[in-house]
Amino acid sequence: MSAIPPDVTGFDPDSPDAQPEGSLEALVARVEAEVRELHFPGFSPDDALNLGLLLVELGKERSLPIAIDITKGEQVLFHVALPGATPDNGHWIRAKQSTAARYEVPSLLVGLRGRLGGGRIEDNAWFDQSRYAAHGGSFPIYVTGVGAVATVTVSGLPQLQDHDLVVEALRDILGSALSD
Repeated sequence: MSAIPPDVTGFDPDSPDAQPEGSLEALVARVEAEVRELHFPGFSPDDALNLGLLLVELGKERSLPIAIDITKGEQVLFHVALPGATPDNGHWIRAKQSTAARYEVPSLLVGLRGRLGGGRIEDNAWFDQSRYAAHGGSFPIYVTGVGAVATVTVSGLPQLQDHDLVVEALRDILGSALSD
């Protein structure tokens, strides 16, 4: 996994301020490394339930006002809203999930790559913001040898925190599966 060099402060995708040089590229590299790392040997409804329940546990332990969704194609495998989540989180889940499913990469990565040339992907007329959101929080479920088969999405925190929570849960579930 690529680490952010110690002299580069992290990129904040929610900040309108100037960002430290190299921080965007470092975050893109980190997320691309996560994509290469986080692959399941297979993904069943039981796996979706275990992942969803782990996210609920993390959310409740930390009193996070989040909604959680795991979707495979058109089938919702897991969906819950924890205390403090709002109806708007449902909109964000659908938009981020649609982005991750369409591009088969994390929704955060879609937004970050759109910034690499300056600007944002949302500035392009072809990017339908009523349907898609290039904000962190949705991560494809990759199966080794198959590719993206589902998505796991969290909404309710700043986008980088949504993304990082999903990655934490994926690492935990995959680490548990490998130790069995």
